[in-house]
Amino acid sequence: MSEKIFDTLHFPDRRGTNCVKWDALTATYGQDNLLPLWVADMDFYAAPCVREAMRTAVDAGVFGYFAPPASYLDAFLDWERTRHGVSADRSWIRFTPGVVTGIFWTISALTEPGDGIAILTPCYYPFMNAVRETGRRMVISELVHTENGYTVDLADFEEKARTEQIRMLLLCSPHNPVGHVWSEQELRGMLDICKRYDILVVSDEIHQDVVFNGHRHLSCLRFEDILDRLILLTAASKAFNLAGLQNSFALIPNADLRKRFDAYVKTTGMRQGSSLGYIAAEAAYRGGAQWLDEVLDYLQGNYDLLKQRLTAAFPRIRIDPLEGTYMIWVDLAGCVAPDRLVEVVQNKARLAVDFGSWFWPADQVPEDDAHIRINIATPRANVELACERLIEAIKSE
Repeated sequence: MSEKIFDTLHFPDRRGTNCVKWDALTATYGQDNLLPLWVADMDFYAAPCVREAMRTAVDAGVFGYFAPPASYLDAFLDWERTRHGVSADRSWIRFTPGVVTGIFWTISALTEPGDGIAILTPCYYPFMNAVRETGRRMVISELVHTENGYTVDLADFEEKARTEQIRMLLLCSPHNPVGHVWSEQELRGMLDICKRYDILVVSDEIHQDVVFNGHRHLSCLRFEDILDRLILLTAASKAFNLAGLQNSFALIPNADLRKRFDAYVKTTGMRQGSSLGYIAAEAAYRGGAQWLDEVLDYLQGNYDLLKQRLTAAFPRIRIDPLEGTYMIWVDLAGCVAPDRLVEVVQNKARLAVDFGSWFWPADQVPEDDAHIRINIATPRANVELACERLIEAIKSE
């Protein structure tokens, strides 16, 4: 590879910058003396191409109404072709100010109050919030944890589809929080069930570009026979650390679904986002590939360090192979009692993590749950410090 773009010698100090991860600890955890390894963004500078494009826009000095150029959509479509091997029609693309907002809009536009919405648990908790807060009915299908990681329970999902009158599946691909990259067989199985039972598929593929170890993200756009029931949501925000710019894509191949989606979005009064969001996303897709590849190498090193240190100290800690996302799903059940998890991890180790119980409905958290989700998109020194603190805290139990 040519000269490095991602600079591991220089990381920003995010404290005091109105950063949720670093500056909102008290609001979430009741204390601010924690090492933040929770919110899913990176403690890295954005790619130089992004910063340069935004610098140029700021230096222009005018921030009036903005018409997104055709080159913005071209950059996204080129990225999907070259990085993921899929082609999409630009007429399918709609703006959303974030994938989570896209989920809320899609549920509201395409289902009715009381309709069944399926999710695969443990799941990204905004999925559950979206179902509850739109007045829909949550239908849970639990993932199966095997010695090789997680997989979908197709028999259970089909039984729920047959008996629970599911209208929509919220699919997370790659899956957050367990970091699983779905195989073609798994995706084919879920999508076939959705076809048989007339279920819409909302595929959150925001982590599509954060994939490791020979795994390959398979876009749902590859499955042409389900395009008439697919809404795919994605963004540059996870791969390129642009979440604060609130610029995401909804791809809706079915013209009738697009019409219904558009009609709902009109009621929100929001037609487009910030000019800087468009500029940053286009720059990332145009010039950020090498930077991203180098970031993925760095994240792999962080994962290797975390797994080696924790499992060497406590072989009963379970950390599945890194497949996708930079959120690591760690099972401490072999070392920490579930009722001691917060005390050990938060109060003794002084780590701000996402606790496993957040990823199930409150009445369905497994009794033996002792999972934590650790964000490794941070300087390696923070991963080393987290390991030291956690090991010391567990040994003191």
